[in-house]
Amino acid sequence: MRFDIMTLFPDVVKCVLESSIIGRAQQNGYITVQAHDIRDYTLNKHKKTDDTPYGGGKGMLMATQPICDCFEAVRKNYKDGEKTRVIYASPRGRVFNHEIAMELSRYDNIVILCGHYEGVDQRVIDEIVDEELSVGDYVLTGGEIPACIMVDATARLVPGVLSDKECYEKESIASGLLEYPQYTRPAVFHGKEVPQVLLSGHHENIDTWRLEKSLELTKERRPDLYERYVREHEDELMKLNKKKNLNNKRM
Repeated sequence: MRFDIMTLFPDVVKCVLESSIIGRAQQNGYITVQAHDIRDYTLNKHKKTDDTPYGGGKGMLMATQPICDCFEAVRKNYKDGEKTRVIYASPRGRVFNHEIAMELSRYDNIVILCGHYEGVDQRVIDEIVDEELSVGDYVLTGGEIPACIMVDATARLVPGVLSDKECYEKESIASGLLEYPQYTRPAVFHGKEVPQVLLSGHHENIDTWRLEKSLELTKERRPDLYERYVREHEDELMKLNKKKNLNNKRM
């Protein structure tokens, strides 16, 4: 899978995405990430990429020509028949989440345009962008951080990037619930002990405990996710309740 990020600050993108798991995924050939400097496609000697907006107002607007020429150069790397999605990182878009990351992971190529200043000329969006996506209800100084978030969340779903698909199927949000508490050595720290069930070696009981804790945390912190999970897993939760009642009677 290939990611192409069109930006005025490619070093910001490289700093984040050439490290850790995503960096290793590139080295191992599971994904390709390229940051393209929009300034390289300007036609003026000062490498100017912005101008004042028609109608007035504060700030500058990124111009059409450098962005569109950059995009034309980017898509020359793609083969006929490949699925490509072009995204503009923008607070106007639908809010990015795990489901959208899963959608994007099914494409061959993802192009992300990073805006700056007051944004980009609307004609760029109309001409080359398939969708605007936001990473939350706040405004950042540029689209580079949102682009890195989208690449990271999507790339980790590509086969081979993580060691096992269980790494992303059974964690917070992806599973439908928030993740249960986790512990490592030592068994006692500052007088606080690891729950005994995790030391028992009884995997069925451990799985039950983890599900119960995930349900408790999700109900407390994300009732919207909890309600949806309950609707979609009614039979599973009924079995869990029966098991708990049976265990209580034995006690």
